Amino acid sequence: MPADASKGLLLAGIGDEAGYGIHAQVAAVQALGWSAIELRSVDGLALADLSEPAFAQVADAVDAAGLRVVAVDSRIGGWARTADGDFADDLAELDVLTRRCRSLGTPYVRIMSYPRGGLSGPAWRTAAIDRIGALADRAASAGLVLLLENCAGWAESSADRMREVLEAVHSPALRLLFDTGNGIAYGYAAPDLLGDIVGWVDHVHVKDAKGPATAPAYCLPGEGDAGVADCLRLLLDAGYTGALSIEPHLAVVPHEGRREPDSVCAAAFVAAGRALTELLGERASERGSPDLVLGDGRPG
Repeated sequence: MPADASKGLLLAGIGDEAGYGIHAQVAAVQALGWSAIELRSVDGLALADLSEPAFAQVADAVDAAGLRVVAVDSRIGGWARTADGDFADDLAELDVLTRRCRSLGTPYVRIMSYPRGGLSGPAWRTAAIDRIGALADRAASAGLVLLLENCAGWAESSADRMREVLEAVHSPALRLLFDTGNGIAYGYAAPDLLGDIVGWVDHVHVKDAKGPATAPAYCLPGEGDAGVADCLRLLLDAGYTGALSIEPHLAVVPHEGRREPDSVCAAAFVAAGRALTELLGERASERGSPDLVLGDGRPG
């Protein structure tokens, strides 16, 4: 758990859920009064695909706003990168993000655990673990930490598989990212899964949803069936002091290709941030520790 426990949690959000361009993304985070942002795409391009001048503009905008970048979200091992696909694409993306993370001042890169593609079950496991291990070796050499998310891939919904990957790779450059809302889409109870892996979690995405796995309906944190409040209790009880980064999916759902106009995205993002803040306030009241919950969370 990456931050100093005396300073509390750090609230952040994935910028492209709030706006298409970097200035809209920054403005939405500032509207919440927060000091941190997570970067995934800008102007419709993944962070690794931006030209050098375009990336420099992103870095300058974030710096000028005084925001900290808590993590960058890659496509490595994600829903469009199967375990039998070209691994060179992932290695190339990590190489670009290594340089860009250095510029942004963050060590954290989100990855996933590779959808099956056309592989058999045993071959899928082997390929996913081998690839993540090779990526972790590169990350360790570069001073990065890969955050394996409970999303698309071999370890998408199984605590046992997540731990198996961690144990097989056995690297300080591999930790877990827990998304509170993914249990709805993948058919499990998020608090139950979190309870089994919380000691390995270095980063958290916050979303909520209702409905069946085949058609999840995303909603404000605390208004759905994902157990967000219970997840927050578990994290606090475990001493978690990292980032809570909103990914509301209210107006932007990348894997569905859905994006509303910027004004709608920004309003939904800010509403989700305020809902999370309210949930944290409730958890703080339960614990009698408002400063611990709502602190800035910057590493000491």
